[in-house]
Amino acid sequence: MFPEHRPRRLRGTPAMRRLVSETTLRPRQLILPMFVAEGADQPRPIASMPGVVQHTRDTLRKAAVDAVRAGIGGLMLFGIPETRDAVGSGATDENGILNVALRDLRAELGDETVLMADTCLDEFTDHGHCGVLDEHGGVDNDATLRVYADMAVAQAEAGAHVLGPSGMMDGQVGAIRSALDEHGHTDAVILAYSAKYASAFYGPFREAVDSQLKGDRKTYQQDPGNAREALREIELDVAEGADAIMIKPALSYLDILRAAAEVSPVPVAAYNISGEYAMVEAAAANGWLDRERTILEVLTSIRRAGADLILTYWATEAAAWLD
Repeated sequence: MFPEHRPRRLRGTPAMRRLVSETTLRPRQLILPMFVAEGADQPRPIASMPGVVQHTRDTLRKAAVDAVRAGIGGLMLFGIPETRDAVGSGATDENGILNVALRDLRAELGDETVLMADTCLDEFTDHGHCGVLDEHGGVDNDATLRVYADMAVAQAEAGAHVLGPSGMMDGQVGAIRSALDEHGHTDAVILAYSAKYASAFYGPFREAVDSQLKGDRKTYQQDPGNAREALREIELDVAEGADAIMIKPALSYLDILRAAAEVSPVPVAAYNISGEYAMVEAAAANGWLDRERTILEVLTSIRRAGADLILTYWATEAAAWLD
């Protein structure tokens, strides 16, 4: 009589497997991070992220339209200025590259997609940190909050539906929420990077934004060994008014993602970051992995762990496969 139980019955055909599949992955759950470079007259390839570029304003619009037509859920925009200073003044300038590009995309797409903006200073500072520095060279938390508040208002006025504070400053969500409400942007959504770890997997992103960072961000990003701390950060961000939360990176922190999904009263996003992208692309280029199957397995694992939304550089391509 052995075996009495035969789970393989539910795996016998593609139709049966589809019928009983537990985890769904749809284009609407994917968000495409995009880079736009001030002064660029043609797209600039990012060597460590094959297939990803620093866009011109024109190519950004075209790529954004293509992504939205593919059915993805949203776009997350990062700006790369030509000049930087100690306080990241290009981030709050209405004519700064990120704000100009937000206006471009909002004019092009309106409310057809969800337009998101990175609300952080690291791309705009000449020292590469996510905040302004004090006299000792450390990141001044409270002085940075004031800049974040101004930056968020500028981004909302430029057309962003969602603000993404990623700097891991204490109180950043509350400061941004107060500023947005004070300026009449009560409908602007805050996607809080609640658990952002000091990860080695950010390496290619530093190239993507021409980061000026020397040293590390361990005084404000989380220790990779800490889990309870992430839950505390989530609780604080929700209390301060976050409309959704983010776990970053995704693949090395699937346990954190699962724990967040179990307690969060708001949607949970995960960022499938540059280093994770680069590893798969490099292995596939060497013939070591089946590229499409690997990408879909990676994204499915992030969904299975509990992500409602996934930021991924594969968003547009994966959307075509899923349809």
